[in-house]
Amino acid sequence: MTAYGREKHLKPNGHSQFIKSSGMETIVGNGAAAPDTDLIKDADIRSFGDDVIKASRTRPVIVDFWADWCGPCKQLMPALEAAVKAAGGAVALVKVNADQNQSLCAQLQVQSLPTVLAFWQGQPVDGFQGAVPPSHLKQFIDQLVKMSGGAGGGQEENPLAEALAHADELMDAGEYMQAGQLYQRIMEYDEGNVHALIGIAEASLKLGQGAQAGEILASVDLSAVEDAKLKERVARIQTALNLAAEAEGAGDAAALEAEVEANPQNHEARYNLALAYQGQGKLDKAAEALLGIIMREREWNNDAARKQLLKLFEAQGPADPFTVKYRRRLSSVLFS
Repeated sequence: MTAYGREKHLKPNGHSQFIKSSGMETIVGNGAAAPDTDLIKDADIRSFGDDVIKASRTRPVIVDFWADWCGPCKQLMPALEAAVKAAGGAVALVKVNADQNQSLCAQLQVQSLPTVLAFWQGQPVDGFQGAVPPSHLKQFIDQLVKMSGGAGGGQEENPLAEALAHADELMDAGEYMQAGQLYQRIMEYDEGNVHALIGIAEASLKLGQGAQAGEILASVDLSAVEDAKLKERVARIQTALNLAAEAEGAGDAAALEAEVEANPQNHEARYNLALAYQGQGKLDKAAEALLGIIMREREWNNDAARKQLLKLFEAQGPADPFTVKYRRRLSSVLFS
């Protein structure tokens, strides 16, 4: 808990500035609607009755008491805003500047900053003090939503959630540039949106911008990623980046092709050829080269060819046509 009046200096979040320089163009009218302007707002003692007491009769309202000089307040606020947006309209957030509303703070017995109070049906029902981790915020909001019976609507009514779902569909359809642009658009409304950041990293990777994908992924707080599907996407991106790094020292594909043609039993040359194809994005040829090793000497180099092929499957994802095709081919070879 931070005593009211104590200042602590914190570094600002740098995600927005980084993304603006990431190379993704911003587009207009691609399905990302403006967020609900009533979801997050500022209030004072005059508007508190309408914005909090009255509004809390339809959905829980979280009130964040903060001040400009309060370092922990600056740490908590963006995380709290992100958690409220992620709830998809089930809760609202009202921010109150404590210095400008000292009589209201006195009425509600706010004695330290930041203080967060949750109102439901016109009454304070929960709260906490001090900056807390994202996992605590999610649990806090989940309890409010459960208590209120999900008042305010579900995630499907959140325009940002709809835009994220549409961007994911574009990724699945192979429309990587459009998906990346839509993720970028979402970032304009919700700076630091982890889902969108991961999407931009994946789109960058698919567009051949591996270095940029790595930089973006490095900026994401992966400990805050709780969604299982997002975790799978992060794992795929990391595997693909590792595969790209492996391919850098593979050698010239044409020279390796000549070596393999001269000696089909040169498994090392064939393996390096697979890495070279992998680096060029020719995954079908890479898979064929690896299968060529497995068919000739299944356990060569501690089963290296099969293990490398499994990495390609992981990078592409289980439902990708490449994975489906070559997993079937691999099974046919192994069990023939």
